[in-house]
Amino acid sequence: MQSIEKKQKLLGILGGLGPMASIYFCEMLTSHTKAERDSEHINFLLSSRADTPDRSSFILGTSKDDPTDAMIEEALRLERAGADIIAIPCNTAHYFYDGIQNAVNTPILNIITETARFCSSVGVTRIGVLATEGTAASGAYEKFLSQYSISTVPLTKDEQDTVSKIIFERIKCGLEPDVTEFLAVVEALRARGSELIVLGCTELSLIKKKYPLPEYVIDSLELLALCAIAACGKTPTQFDPPLMKFYGSAGKDVNYICSYPN
Repeated sequence: MQSIEKKQKLLGILGGLGPMASIYFCEMLTSHTKAERDSEHINFLLSSRADTPDRSSFILGTSKDDPTDAMIEEALRLERAGADIIAIPCNTAHYFYDGIQNAVNTPILNIITETARFCSSVGVTRIGVLATEGTAASGAYEKFLSQYSISTVPLTKDEQDTVSKIIFERIKCGLEPDVTEFLAVVEALRARGSELIVLGCTELSLIKKKYPLPEYVIDSLELLALCAIAACGKTPTQFDPPLMKFYGSAGKDVNYICSYPN
């Protein structure tokens, strides 16, 4: 295992998927990096290509507009600009992860891989994942979680419809979500045996930003931010205790904290 390198790295953020979640990710990087002056923060570049074709619509077959080329184009733009690492603050976009990674030489952090590694580190065996219908249909979380013998508790159709409505008809439209409906889905999954509930859509992270949620609700965007901070050679700080414990148990070793480099 190798220790975190001391040299300053440049993080490229492939964002705009959606835009509010990308800005919140940048906010997390700043607020959760241990720093006493400007120069001790992360150097990053944000590409926020909001007109990238919708990922869920393509996965579900309701649109023929493949977003892969747009995301590869932006990843290459970040690489040409000198990015040493790339992060994609969108779970659904990771359906296209292999195609994007194969098109660039720059290592790309994987939000789903890192979330699965965290779930394994706390010893759970069943979790619930709140995500877009596209992410759910792709089976991406199941693929990575199964490597750690972790299973998911599936949502009912009505529960998935509720989550989708909160994401696409409320948060992406700049409207307040119905937190009561959201928590009803959370508690239903808990009642069916979910030990943790993962916010597997970065729009849902904006709920956790504004509203207090139970401690068993884990935010995948926060995990990506923690991994990005560590991979850039900085020290994460003031994340929720389970995430800080995950970082501490790694002995500050990047190769344990996150699967970097790819």
